Amino acid sequence: MSAAGDRLQDTARKAALALPDVSHGYPFTPGLDVYKVAGKVFLIVTDDPDDQIITVKCEPEHARALERGYASITPGRYLDKRHWISLGPGPGVTERLITDAVEDSYNLVVERLPRSDRPAAR
Repeated sequence: MSAAGDRLQDTARKAALALPDVSHGYPFTPGLDVYKVAGKVFLIVTDDPDDQIITVKCEPEHARALERGYASITPGRYLDKRHWISLGPGPGVTERLITDAVEDSYNLVVERLPRSDRPAAR
């Protein structure tokens, strides 16, 4: 496992767990660490040491811009390629970019929840 991939995944996990009312587990397969808010997925961390990526929800226009700007950001694996992106270790993929992507994904999911299901404001 590359150190860069480990840092990417650890950064994503820490960012997700710092957000309100987040749960996580392995509901699909042991190799996919899934993070949810109010039962809705906002982050998937792939545990495969040969494929160290995270997958997050993203506004389509922003997703395409990120894909154009970073070689290691691709349309989302496992999910709708229009609304999800996968980030892998690579040039320009910083801890700040990872944290922002996780927080943006969380916020997109929360915005679409009924008010009664939304976590308390942070």
